[in-house]
Amino acid sequence: MRIALDAMGGDAAPAVNVEGAIKAIERFPSAEVILVGDEAALQAEMKRLGANSSRISIRHASQVVGMDESPVEGLRRKPDSSIRRSVELMAEGKADAVVSAGNTGAFVAATAFNLRPLKGVKRPGIAVTFPIPAGKGKCTVIDVGANIKCKPIHLLQYSIMASIYNKLIHNIEEPIVGLLNIGEEDAKGTDLVKETHALLSRAPLKFKGNVEGRDILLGECDVVVCEGFVGNVILKLSEGIWEALLRSFYNEAKRSWRAKLGLLLCKPLIENLKKRNDFTEYGGAPLLGVDGICIVCHGSSDAKAIHNAIGAAIKFSQYQVNEHITKSISADGPQE
Repeated sequence: MRIALDAMGGDAAPAVNVEGAIKAIERFPSAEVILVGDEAALQAEMKRLGANSSRISIRHASQVVGMDESPVEGLRRKPDSSIRRSVELMAEGKADAVVSAGNTGAFVAATAFNLRPLKGVKRPGIAVTFPIPAGKGKCTVIDVGANIKCKPIHLLQYSIMASIYNKLIHNIEEPIVGLLNIGEEDAKGTDLVKETHALLSRAPLKFKGNVEGRDILLGECDVVVCEGFVGNVILKLSEGIWEALLRSFYNEAKRSWRAKLGLLLCKPLIENLKKRNDFTEYGGAPLLGVDGICIVCHGSSDAKAIHNAIGAAIKFSQYQVNEHITKSISADGPQE
């Protein structure tokens, strides 16, 4: 399987991307990685890491869309950017999947410019999986940033796509779907939420009804659907809460020798929790609804995250997620 990797995307590019690609081809025999970016810089990294494999190639791209740049303007002003060229490789049939830790908005915009949506799909959505405490499984939240101006039909299709993704990838036979709202009562929320609730109630889904933000991490459902602006806030807040919690543990431990001893005794537990909540274990999040395999990575991804993201792309292909989505969302389905 040929994976185009935006080798210049992310906070620590290109070093972590090249290292992640090397780890991926060592782990996945079917993987071939195309590093897209500054050829000289990538060759230097390959040499530094002692990489010499026919399953890693380089596609030169002279420009990079910065993390702080306007996505659409960045793509227009930088037609030879690594993020754009990576998506184009898949659009041209020269790659089977694309992985990027670069500017998320630019990545989504590049897919919109170069890839068609799956048949019947109105808008793509980024699906992020949250681990649930106490070993209660996982919860997939969609959308977390691809579409901030949603209509009810978009949220309905997000629910369908994420349910299929959960069933195939996370082995959840009948995913329970919840609609994010400010309360469980049907009468609460914006017009968008109320109209979406009505659609989901009639859809062939296991719809729980409205759920609140706290329910995401309490294992109340397997899929939580929301518009991209809200979903992105949830994603960033959850990252901040976990980091703040760890800092609190270590700050409290400094107060006395008893606290230090207690923290030391709890170290194995804390390490397990860190691993369970470590985004690098999951690699990246799929952009569901596009005619291709697109994995969105965290900007601070390390080599481990990149190599796991490549693995996520391979698994996505093996389970034929897009084919199942197309079968479930037909072109003559619900219209706007």
